[in-house]
Amino acid sequence: MKMSRLVAFSSSLLLGAALALTGAGIANADSSPAAVDYVALGDSYSSGVGAGSYDGSGCKRSSRAYPALWAAANSPSTFDFAACSGARTGDVTGGQLGKVNASTDLVSISIGGNDAGFADVMTTCVLQSEATCLNRIATARSYVDSTLPGRLDSVYTAIRSKAPSARVVVLGYPRFYQLGGGCIAGLSEKERSAINAASDHLNTATAKRAADHGFTFGDVRTTFAGHEICSSSSWLHSVNWLSIGESYHPTAAGQSGGYLPVFKSAL
Repeated sequence: MKMSRLVAFSSSLLLGAALALTGAGIANADSSPAAVDYVALGDSYSSGVGAGSYDGSGCKRSSRAYPALWAAANSPSTFDFAACSGARTGDVTGGQLGKVNASTDLVSISIGGNDAGFADVMTTCVLQSEATCLNRIATARSYVDSTLPGRLDSVYTAIRSKAPSARVVVLGYPRFYQLGGGCIAGLSEKERSAINAASDHLNTATAKRAADHGFTFGDVRTTFAGHEICSSSSWLHSVNWLSIGESYHPTAAGQSGGYLPVFKSAL
């Protein structure tokens, strides 16, 4: 009798374990990429400017951008690619959230660089004096401290309001330059260092706002390390006079090797 009870008890434990494992398997299957409704928001770093192979939307959405690469590899149940070249925070809240709703499971976004005047900073630094460049960078950093956090809050609050259960991944920006690298012309090392520091400053502010909203921040500086401008294998365009809009944006290799692994890791 005692042995029978022991066998029965052991069997019940094994059955319970088997059911628990089966349940875990079902849960994992339910959360597989195929069951995911994914919306990609943001600016040119998410739309894929610089990577080529653009659609005809006018937003320069590239099939080589990290959102499209992830969707192609994982076949989510729905994929809405709303990121657009030149977008600022107001463009996200005013025009990119149409497909974000209570059924949305996953949202990715990079935003804030255009609000801080990224394009004007680089234009100023390329065309004007070192002193003017450094002053423009200081103005951008001041904006990041005083105004950008509130604008990021408005975007992140709107996303969470429309998609209360979604996992939200906020992607940052790479450092542009490898200091002490192979560039023999162009900006001074002091300008390059200041631009890198400004990118760090923007990433720090963005990561803080993302964390305060319960979002995951994806830091791409690690994957781009060794692939900045002035390195022997740059994943960023320098000044591209034939296609000026692609200047200082990731190449296709930057999207697949710099952004995509960080996004995948965040998931």
